Amino acid sequence: MGKFSRVGNDLYTGRKSYDFVHRRPLWYAITGGIVLLAFAAILFKGLNFGIEFTGGNEFRVPVSNASQVEADQAADVVAETGIEGTEAPTANTAGNAVLVQVEELTNEQAIEIRTDLAESFGVAFDDVSNSDIGASWGQEVAQRAVLGVVVFLVLVLLFIGAYFREWKMSVAALVALIHDVVITVGVYALSGFQVTPSAVTGLLAILGFSLYDTVVVFDKVRENTRDMRKNRQTYAEAANLAVNQTLVRSVNTGIVALIPIGAILWVSAAQLGASSLQDLALSQFVGMAVGVYSSVILAPRVLVHLKSNESEVKLAERRAKARERAQADRYAAVPVFTDDMPEQDGVDDEGDDLDDLDDDLEPSTPTLTKRPEATGRGRTVPPARGPVGPSGSAGRNQPSRQSRSKRGK
Repeated sequence: MGKFSRVGNDLYTGRKSYDFVHRRPLWYAITGGIVLLAFAAILFKGLNFGIEFTGGNEFRVPVSNASQVEADQAADVVAETGIEGTEAPTANTAGNAVLVQVEELTNEQAIEIRTDLAESFGVAFDDVSNSDIGASWGQEVAQRAVLGVVVFLVLVLLFIGAYFREWKMSVAALVALIHDVVITVGVYALSGFQVTPSAVTGLLAILGFSLYDTVVVFDKVRENTRDMRKNRQTYAEAANLAVNQTLVRSVNTGIVALIPIGAILWVSAAQLGASSLQDLALSQFVGMAVGVYSSVILAPRVLVHLKSNESEVKLAERRAKARERAQADRYAAVPVFTDDMPEQDGVDDEGDDLDDLDDDLEPSTPTLTKRPEATGRGRTVPPARGPVGPSGSAGRNQPSRQSRSKRGK
């Protein structure tokens, strides 16, 4: 735990950092590939809608202490009838009863199935009930669900735009939410789980979770980018620092949320066979996991991409590049010696005039020149602010201090 805490502290202070923002092609390629796979699953395999959306029949068999064993028995009885539309029945438990759902049947077919179920479980024919579920109710649920998602996304745009005063953050958050919905629906298509009203409820719930995590990251981004000139960072660097600072919190929150949802999913799918809990748990489990990814990887990356054309962001990047060039050649302004330097008039070390020396003395004493392109970028000696005089302690001329009364005279 202590080591994990140190890692979190290093991420927050910037001593340790993972690059989530600068690798634009890598993260876009990964995200785009996952989204394309989800779209392909939806288009080619399709969604397995429950009878709440397509219409059908539901049979209820009273069984004391109903378990998954009785549910599997009821499903086998219905499938063995050979009636069209009963090849893959859905059976689950509901208290002291077993529920079997199949596609829409005629009255004669429903009577046959009720008879077989009553004989298999040893109950009276009248105890086995049959309910017709119309597709119109499912269509109304679907329409209301789509309307709820649209209203939620519009409110998200308005809320983030008003809170951060930045419409580009709203767009980035919206892209992350659409990403979460598409992948969750694609997983439903791949898994073959039925899409029920419980699954729609879980889908709406994950949008709030993903948005919460994204808002936390964006709030840290706004804090880090409030004064980029003072922080000496580019917008991408400040955003990447914000992601690292909130990384531990995002991962911990995701794990804490996924553990109970995963337990519900395993129990409902492997032991209870309760489709309502199973559908709800699957949508929430996938959506929460994808929400952590989108809030850490996708949303900040899209935000940095949208902000890259702003003048202030470009200016911060130019300042950062200039600092990099200065750090790469820190002694660029140090005088250098070249062979083609001109001769210098003056005195030699003995005090003799250089013009009186013999012309055979080669090479002539050169002068040190500075590279024109290096002036002002490295270690240059600034001009003295006051009078310069000999100093016995230093052994060379040094600026001398004057009393305040004599300054400026």
